[in-house]
Amino acid sequence: MIYSMTGYGKAESQVANNKKIVVEIRSLNSKSMDLSVRIAPQLRSKELEIRTLIAQRLERGKIDLSVYYQDAAQGENASTYSPINREAFAYYYKELSSLQAELGIATGDLMATILRMPDVTKVQDNSEITDEEWTVVLQTIEAAMEQFNAFRAQEGVSLYQMFCEKLDAIKGLLAEVEPYEQSRVEKIKARIEANLDQLSAATQQAIDRNRLEQEMIYYIEKLDINEEKVRLTNHLKYFRGTMEDEAKRQEGVGKKLGFIAQEMGREINTLGSKSNQSEMQIIVVKMKDILEQIKEQVLNVL
Repeated sequence: MIYSMTGYGKAESQVANNKKIVVEIRSLNSKSMDLSVRIAPQLRSKELEIRTLIAQRLERGKIDLSVYYQDAAQGENASTYSPINREAFAYYYKELSSLQAELGIATGDLMATILRMPDVTKVQDNSEITDEEWTVVLQTIEAAMEQFNAFRAQEGVSLYQMFCEKLDAIKGLLAEVEPYEQSRVEKIKARIEANLDQLSAATQQAIDRNRLEQEMIYYIEKLDINEEKVRLTNHLKYFRGTMEDEAKRQEGVGKKLGFIAQEMGREINTLGSKSNQSEMQIIVVKMKDILEQIKEQVLNVL
């Protein structure tokens, strides 16, 4: 089964001093691991360990991790944001207001400017985390990752169902090509014969009929699409089989599915170049449209 790169997980645990640790993990699709970490000041010394743990367990994606403390007494209504550092805010306001008056600068959005200044929304807590608290933090991160991976698995089921529908649609369109194959060859032969009939009698007598038959066979063989049909059918089976292979889930399935989709595109493009008939070209365009939808969603596969 495939997993989505989109995910969300949250976990909470009680710690000492009437506090609780809260861990939130969010992710979107990315070609590699793109990890952004926001953690409580007490955990700064553990940031490298946290990053290593997340990178090893969550594999790939644009991941945002937040680890912060919350007042347990406030329950679910507790704020998940860092409080305003009033001293820092007042200092910046005084300095910027004075600078505006001194230089005659027009008053802008001073509030937004101050909130972006260093330490205005930073919790000033330099206390070190204890070994017991660190154990709780690790357990909470593990619990959040379990929820996160469960979310990815759920989204993966939806992706799997969508891919199966799209693969079946391409397979159905490929079957629609068959009725046009024989008639296409007959039309090509008839067109060549019609063109020959327009030649003068002398020219027609001078034509080597055996050589003409050989050239016609060669030309028609170049337009044969059986090989492309077989390869495209195999690619459709391989795509489905790769999704269902549990043993391959840890080996970059999303990237592999992307490569298979590219090969499917090559065969569909070749079908289009060989079709030489409007009805077949319409079918090929429909295939390309479905394949583009597959390629777009493959980017979300872990």
